[in-house]
Amino acid sequence: MSASLRPEKKKISRLEFLKNTGRWAFLLSLGAAAGAVLGRTKIKDAVWQIDPAKCTQCGKCATECVLRVSAVKCVHNFSICGYCNLCFGYFAPGQRELNTGAENQLCPTGAISRKFVEEPYYEYTIKEKLCVGCGKCVKGCTAFGNGSLQLQVRHDRCKNCNECTIAKACPNSAFVRVPASSPYLTKENNES
Repeated sequence: MSASLRPEKKKISRLEFLKNTGRWAFLLSLGAAAGAVLGRTKIKDAVWQIDPAKCTQCGKCATECVLRVSAVKCVHNFSICGYCNLCFGYFAPGQRELNTGAENQLCPTGAISRKFVEEPYYEYTIKEKLCVGCGKCVKGCTAFGNGSLQLQVRHDRCKNCNECTIAKACPNSAFVRVPASSPYLTKENNES
């Protein structure tokens, strides 16, 4: 190609170069800031929750949370509870008597209380401050009962980490993002 056919390169001054670089840097930083704001908005619109249909009560909720005491707690879905005299979420397996002594209870922290309603019905309530989210009671209730005990992330305690450490450690991918407007999944509203 001859020198006369080549397009002429426009020389820019050092000042123009710095101005152009500054403009591009500003636009890139503006785009990054907008992305961060949109990202935070998106995170606030969704929260972590445990899908009770996928949860295997592996015990990782009690040990993997970034909080000293896990934000995962056992909740009791009274609408499907049988109010059983022999609750497999309350009593440890192999008990000969339905004695409420600590040695007969399945919960290692005594977070479940049992109250007589009328023969043969008993009400079981969870003391969330004592619950560590180990899932032992949920495992017993699911295996031999109707599954009215479930693990759920309590959002008044949860930090709603973008990358939840429990979700990363969950062997069955039971941690899911759900809309913040309806943050709890139960067996009833999850099965439909």
